Amino acid sequence: MPARASMLTGLLPLTHGTADNGIDLDPGIAEGGFAGTLGRGGYQTAFIGKAHFSSNHSVQPTGRCENVASSHRFGDDWHGPYMGFEHLELMQLGHNYWLPERPPGGMHYERWYHGDGLGDLKDALYRQQLGSPVSAAQTHASALPPAWHNSSWVGDRTVEYLRARGRERRAGLARPFCAWISFADPHHPFDAPVPWSALHRPQEVDLPVHRVRDLDRRPWWHRAALENAPGGPDRKVREAYSRISQQSDMQLRELIASYYGMISLVDHNVGRVLAALQDEGLADDTLVVFTSDHGDWLGDHGLVLKGPMFYEGLLRVGLILRGPGVPTAKVLDDPVSTIDLAATFGDYAGVPQPAASHSRSLRPLLDGVMGRYGSREHAYTEWRLGPARCGVALDLRGVRTHNAKLTVELGSGAGELYDLYDDPHECVNRFDDPAARGFREELMQRLMCRPDDIMDPLPATVGPA
Repeated sequence: MPARASMLTGLLPLTHGTADNGIDLDPGIAEGGFAGTLGRGGYQTAFIGKAHFSSNHSVQPTGRCENVASSHRFGDDWHGPYMGFEHLELMQLGHNYWLPERPPGGMHYERWYHGDGLGDLKDALYRQQLGSPVSAAQTHASALPPAWHNSSWVGDRTVEYLRARGRERRAGLARPFCAWISFADPHHPFDAPVPWSALHRPQEVDLPVHRVRDLDRRPWWHRAALENAPGGPDRKVREAYSRISQQSDMQLRELIASYYGMISLVDHNVGRVLAALQDEGLADDTLVVFTSDHGDWLGDHGLVLKGPMFYEGLLRVGLILRGPGVPTAKVLDDPVSTIDLAATFGDYAGVPQPAASHSRSLRPLLDGVMGRYGSREHAYTEWRLGPARCGVALDLRGVRTHNAKLTVELGSGAGELYDLYDDPHECVNRFDDPAARGFREELMQRLMCRPDDIMDPLPATVGPA
């Protein structure tokens, strides 16, 4: 939720207020994000897929469309507005630990899934394990046909959305558009459907180089986050679903192969979207950006899933751009951020983004312009957790340069420092190394240059973390 809210608003989490999962994004702040700003600038805006700007689960109904306990209030013909987007086609969860909510609850995907009366059959097929049994945690080859999978539904709805834009263009009625297309996968449980689950052979999967939980060499909160009891009403879910014990090499191969299958199904549907852009005559003047809100540990440091350890597997996500004026085959290694997307969209659209004060357009980098808005020196990350997620409250701040990363837990002053040039797998924490004192102080100064606009007090948590 913090990462998605930051993409939308161009603000760091402690400024827009959604500093952890379970804290709903303020609609007023969201309206200042790129969707609302582009909409006021003449763009038609859409969101298709998983939004997660608001909590899915809560003790009391929140009244928001994404909230399971409130979704029945939104009729089948409701399509927005929401968080600055004009047109919405949403899935409520998208991760099959919770099978699609039954109407009158759920959102557009869930109602489509159950709308033909075959929901029970689909649920049974999802639970059915095809192929050889595997021992990896939360991993199985689903018998749910890909046509009913939420990745295919997002692809289907996006293709139809683009066909409608093409029809408008041919009729001379077109407005420029901005659409956020959000696939829920890849995400645990690792349940790629057949045949995508068989696309990658476990024995051919590469494993992380460093896959040992060497917690004695890490800051205190690593062990605490893994071993403390989560708090709150969703404690059992956190223990059973959000934590995975250390896996054997064979289990990791099985898990990663299924993860890659999920990615391949997403890739297939991205290909369908790009083909629809081309078929409708929209490709030559549409900027396409492919990225993610987070990565996953797939055995890195003996870890699976995600949590408050700022390793590269979690934070370093793909960012690929294609479109008019974007050079082909150009690779940049500057430490940029998904927070920069809001300003980038405004730059290409010619619509200023005044509220996105932490966002800097990527266009000068792509155009090869040097100077103040050209090359980048660092990017920030931050996460303030309550105790519900992993049993300990944390205030984590991080800064990443081309070749180094510093993370500090402000409450205790503990931290970690990695020289990513000599230590790309983040094995040697140099935070307390006297020989790295100058190195650490330089990065600490960068960390403390974070804009002084933190929201105080932060909004209250309404749902599970």
